[in-house]
Order: sequence, then C-alpha cells, then structure tokens
Amino acid sequence: MRPKPTPVHARPQASPAPAAWNGGVKFFHWLLALLIFVQFTLGWLAVSWRLSPAKLDLFVWHKSIGVLVLALGLLRLAWRLASPAAPTLPPHMPPWERTAARASHALLYGLMLALPLSGWLIQSTSGMPFRIFRQWPLPAIAAADKAASELAEVVHLSLGIALAALLVVHIGAALRHHFIQHDEVMMRMLPARRRPS
Repeated sequence: MRPKPTPVHARPQASPAPAAWNGGVKFFHWLLALLIFVQFTLGWLAVSWRLSPAKLDLFVWHKSIGVLVLALGLLRLAWRLASPAAPTLPPHMPPWERTAARASHALLYGLMLALPLSGWLIQSTSGMPFRIFRQWPLPAIAAADKAASELAEVVHLSLGIALAALLVVHIGAALRHHFIQHDEVMMRMLPARRRPS
C-alpha cells in the first residue's frame, strides 16, 4: 500500500521573509559604515599631513581602527551566516539588477575584510612593531620585506579606491530605490520607527 500523502495544511511551512533586516545586521551595518568613513578620513589625513607627532598619531588611530574594522567585519559575516533570513527584493527588480545587488554585497564584504588585511600586511612587512591603540601588540603575519611592503601599499590603495567607488554605487542605489522607485529597500536597513500610540 502506498503511504497517504501528507495534507497540505499539515506540511511545515517555510518562514516568511522578514520585512526588514534584524537588529544585529543593522547594528553592524551602521557601526561599520561609520568606522569606514572615519578610516577614509584618517587615512587621507595621515598621508597628507606633514611629518610630525600628529602624523604618527593619525597613523596609530588609522591602523588601530583598521584592526577593529577587521574584527567587526568578521563578526558581521558570522552574524549574517547565522541568521540567513533576509528581506526579499522588490518584485519589480529585473534579474540583472538582482544579480548586481547580490554581487555588490559580496564585494562589499570582501573589500571590508581585504582592506584591513592589506594594511596589516603593510605593517608586518615594514618590520616595525605596532601596538593597537598603543596597548596591545599586533602580531606580524609576514616577514619584514621592503619590496613586499611597497607592493602591499599599492594593493591597499587600490582596494581603498575600489571600496570608495563601490560605496558610492551602493549609496546611490539605496537612494534610487527610495526616491525614484519608492520601495522599501532603504527603509528596511534604517532603525525601526515607533508607531504612534
């Protein structure tokens, strides 16, 4: 005898996609966005500042926050993988735009981790000891090598330019969704609005 098919109403239903990102994703998103903006500012100031104690302080802050960004980026990725339920994309988005959105987010994650790693490589290959926020020693991940350090600097700068360009596209796409397409893509990453009582 064939087993009777399970009634449709008795089958487990997939959880509906959330209307917005969860609080953890929002927290990491906005904290890292702030720190990355600070990093761009500190990096530009540190490079352009005249040689002085202030220049050295700027580099200490830039490198230290870079380590913090790397740690938070890994935590954000772990949180995202542990809670994979994501809001669905608007139905009006064509397939190419959905693919571009997923690819750009993957690139953002990759650059967010690769950029501080390349900075760590610069510090390691320079052969100079470094303490994070002047407190905790940063272990070297490569041997001191002038040529490798110069190459790492080029890679670091190139990755920074790529991240800046991708962030412009990312912000532009969010604003387009909100002001032109009038959907909820941008709003679902903003803090939840309290309903009037």
